[in-house]
Amino acid sequence: MHLGAGEIALLIVLALVLFGAKRLPQVGRAAGEAIREFKAAFNGVSKLKDDVETEGARITDAGKQTDGEGNGNKIG
Repeated sequence: MHLGAGEIALLIVLALVLFGAKRLPQVGRAAGEAIREFKAAFNGVSKLKDDVETEGARITDAGKQTDGEGNGNKIG
């Protein structure tokens, strides 16, 4: 989806009509803060998912102990 100059101008005019020139900076600031919070939450969830996957792989690898001969025979 590409926005041309006409579409951008229309969006600016609509924003000015809906919010007014005085409130528009406040609306932009609030939108920026919301986007930053969303990104931080998304990155937190992604990091948590990676940590869980890493821990799961570590536990799985620990359960695959072999006899050291390379033939896949489990110990115990």
